[in-house]
Amino acid sequence: MFDLISPAYAQAAAPGPEAVVGNILFMILLFGIFYFLLIRPQQKQVKQHKEMVDHLQRGDSIETRGGLLGRIHRIEEDHIMLEIGEVETAPRQFKPLRVKLRRQAVAAMVVKAGVGTSDDNAEKKE
Repeated sequence: MFDLISPAYAQAAAPGPEAVVGNILFMILLFGIFYFLLIRPQQKQVKQHKEMVDHLQRGDSIETRGGLLGRIHRIEEDHIMLEIGEVETAPRQFKPLRVKLRRQAVAAMVVKAGVGTSDDNAEKKE
């Protein structure tokens, strides 16, 4: 009836010093792989994002982490006033629609202020 349960036997001896050294080397190698494949690229990405956020200026077109696209109207110490469109207040009267965001909510810079796209440059030449 109890043939399905095998008896547990004690181990014969403790592992030798070679096995301990091998395990330590394996753990060091594993940490090295994690560092170069996961930790270091993430640190580089965080550094690039911080640099991009620090160099934002008025007029830059940005994309937020929430998916909003807009142009920076004003920059404060920790916040950005983002102009995302216009709203009609009366017939043929429009006011800009602005939202306040934290600087860290910026995901990417779409267009740098003062730098036109290639289409804008082609129109100016004609």
